Amino acid sequence: MPRRTERFHANPYQKQLKPKNDSYRALHPPCPLAHGATGGIKKIGCLIPEPVAPPSSPPFAADPESPVRDRENDGLAPRPVGATLASRRDRIRDAKPFSDFLTDTFRRQHDYLRISVTERCNLRCLYCMPEEGVPLSPPKELLTTPEIVMLSSLFVSQGVTKIRLTGGEPTVRRDIVPLMQQIGALRAHGLRELCLTSNGLSLHRKLEPMVEAGLTGVNLSLDTLDPWQFQLMTRRAGFSAVQKTIDRIFELNRAGAGLKFKINCVVMRGLNDREILPFVEFTRDKDVEVRFIEYMPFDGNKWSEGKMFSYQEMLDLIRSRYPDLQRAKDHKNDTSKTFQVPGFVGKIGFITSMTHNFCGTCNRLRITSDGNLKVCLFGNAEVSLRDVIRKLNGGEPIDEAALESLQQAALRSKGSLAPDSPQPLVLPNSEELLNVIGMAVKRKKAKHAGIGELENMKNRPMILIDNPSATPSASGSPSPRLTHVTGSGAAHMVSIADKAATKRVARARCRVRFSSPLAPALVRANQMKKGDVLGAARIAGIMAAKRTPDLVPLCHPVALTHAEVELRFVSGERGKGKGKGSADGERGGEGGGGAAAAAAAAEEEEEKEEEEATEIEITATVSCDGKTGVEMEALTAASVAALTVYDMCKAVDKGMVIEG
Repeated sequence: MPRRTERFHANPYQKQLKPKNDSYRALHPPCPLAHGATGGIKKIGCLIPEPVAPPSSPPFAADPESPVRDRENDGLAPRPVGATLASRRDRIRDAKPFSDFLTDTFRRQHDYLRISVTERCNLRCLYCMPEEGVPLSPPKELLTTPEIVMLSSLFVSQGVTKIRLTGGEPTVRRDIVPLMQQIGALRAHGLRELCLTSNGLSLHRKLEPMVEAGLTGVNLSLDTLDPWQFQLMTRRAGFSAVQKTIDRIFELNRAGAGLKFKINCVVMRGLNDREILPFVEFTRDKDVEVRFIEYMPFDGNKWSEGKMFSYQEMLDLIRSRYPDLQRAKDHKNDTSKTFQVPGFVGKIGFITSMTHNFCGTCNRLRITSDGNLKVCLFGNAEVSLRDVIRKLNGGEPIDEAALESLQQAALRSKGSLAPDSPQPLVLPNSEELLNVIGMAVKRKKAKHAGIGELENMKNRPMILIDNPSATPSASGSPSPRLTHVTGSGAAHMVSIADKAATKRVARARCRVRFSSPLAPALVRANQMKKGDVLGAARIAGIMAAKRTPDLVPLCHPVALTHAEVELRFVSGERGKGKGKGSADGERGGEGGGGAAAAAAAAEEEEEKEEEEATEIEITATVSCDGKTGVEMEALTAASVAALTVYDMCKAVDKGMVIEG
């Protein structure tokens, strides 16, 4: 028995397990690692490493024909050089051009998509979350799991090869593992990398199933190696839980998981700049890349240039301790400048958004958790993809049942009952989605703003950069594009064919202010030469509401169910003096007679105010049952009513002003 125990504990995974008998193994057969490595991780409860044959098509890997693959480690026989070259020529000949929808005007090809899957986070980092917190969006406004998968499938079909799930904190999403499994299935259609950015607080409990789902990389947000400093910077305890995640990642990689592991550290002067050297030392014997990030301005993080510890300052500090620090080779689209201390296992990097931007090679797009496409981290222009998708479901969120219906409809349109193999869903309005995406990508600038501009730019709080809208979306506030204008600048009428008919009401208000008391006195006495001013203005406003499509280009004709225009005299000082409430208060307690007297006095006061009023307030209320709103009708009614008052009174008062 002692000998068996010693053998069993030889592997780090097996410290946690008890020996399994034959019946248990029959019920829990070994399952291969999602990455196709020999041996390695099994499903939960089945972690005993055993050699397994690699899958025929390893997911999230380079093409099996590629000469750069390590064929011996994959268990494949070496391929002759001639066959390899021929295969490469075939792939080059058959390669599809990169999607124009994901290529901007500076020829940058965007094959990397970041998707926020939640707005929630279980930490409150100083640079990320405003002290007052952020408002949580209603669940109906957030992307559902089917919607995230549909968007992922669309982007992969256009050439996206890497997807990163972010937040908030993605591990707080209840269905994060099933979501990753569905996105991971897109590796059959061109996806190569599925990554996660996390604070690591609860990640250690979900890593194995995530690896099985196809996880290829983890970026851990960690700004200190000191437990007390951690609590200060995150306003939460939990460093020990993050340490468990770090240890677990190293254990998985020793077992063959092959996770790319990076730690992101935001450096702030006077707060955690002394953590730079300990983090460099951390890479001595650990296969990890620690990336130091210049402190960036976002809404609510009280950014100041004095807090920013620049890339050059960090580099000088590190070289004072490690003078032989060397520059490592960067990949084409890397955001960081990579270095390594000779003899160290790991590397360090610098993300220099503030002092040395990397915009020229940017290949990233972002989708916020409320479905807005954001083409630049530092930009505040966004366009809603959620609203376009939900047109397929009458504007409602697409759940699993709705997705199933869409899939069946897609199959029927192709004349088949079931696909021969799993296929990505082709959305009926995918062309419209791609046009929206393409226009947004084409508007991407050559580079983002710099110091002196970024701190004054309205943007989301950091916690909401990949999260629900603190900035406009197409469903709530004005879209960053004009819906009546095409990409070429031509005006057209917006289609409302896919909208649901609902009851819609709009109200508009304005005022006509007279410059002397003579005109309002004549209007009240109905002694204006042109006749009844208030009556004529009321009729004119109602007629204008009905004729709005004839007056306003591209405005949809609407069958109105009601149009009302109310005109009344008001004082320019209305509400500033003593009102009815104070008059009633002076007479309170006088009994029933006192109340009656108070009411009579208030009525007299109102009549007196109206007689002295020098303004006419116009309120237009319009309603309909239809697919589009009646705001234009209400505005037109109020405007024309005011113009009618002006026209009928201008002979007496040429100093009138229309306002409001």
